[in-house]
Amino acid sequence: MAYWVLKRTLGPVLRYFYRIRVEGLAYVPAAGAAILASNHVSFIDSVFLPLVLTRRITFVAKAEYFEDPKTAWFFRAVGQIPINREGGSASEGALSAARAVLERGELFGIYPEGTRSPDGRLYKGHTGVARLALDTGAPVIAVAMIGTREVQPIGQVVPNAFLPVTVRFSAPMDFSRYAAHAGEPRVLRRITDEVMFELRELSGQEYVDRYCKRAADDALSTAEPALVAGAAAVAAAAG
Repeated sequence: MAYWVLKRTLGPVLRYFYRIRVEGLAYVPAAGAAILASNHVSFIDSVFLPLVLTRRITFVAKAEYFEDPKTAWFFRAVGQIPINREGGSASEGALSAARAVLERGELFGIYPEGTRSPDGRLYKGHTGVARLALDTGAPVIAVAMIGTREVQPIGQVVPNAFLPVTVRFSAPMDFSRYAAHAGEPRVLRRITDEVMFELRELSGQEYVDRYCKRAADDALSTAEPALVAGAAAVAAAAG
């Protein structure tokens, strides 16, 4: 319920303040499961991507959000999945929840880089996107967010208005040819690299062949609580 309330209330506001261009939206299936693998250059990526879709999309969200009472109710209300980014069984639990989303025939959003790019470049992807694609058979659609870094740089609380934002979708990528080798690390890496190559082509970003290192304060940036609180307030007022 809160998800659609936010779309109805925030959507017109964002479309007024930003020149939003969408390319390749027809590649997103009208029904059935799909994995939307996006680059990640701003917190506000997670606002603009759902805005341009007609279907609901579920993301994973940092576990810290669910531990903070100011933000926990909001993320639960919109159906986001908590993930512990330290890896291990906690991360596997989030991937299991993501598989359930896809097995229900829904859209699942993931940032293969694992965190926001600190400098606008595209970093090496983690293999979670490949695991999900092979486990569920869902196609992967690469999504390039362009201009969102200028709208809200990391650490900036108030987004810059009246700037262009482009959301560009790729054709669906089918990795079923690798199904017989689903457990092989080299196959997971190959699939992930294919997705990252597609993201590089869509976004025009410079590619860096190493994992993006999270900043010490990346667990919860100063801008994120303010944005979440604002969105939550809109949802509460509209409800």
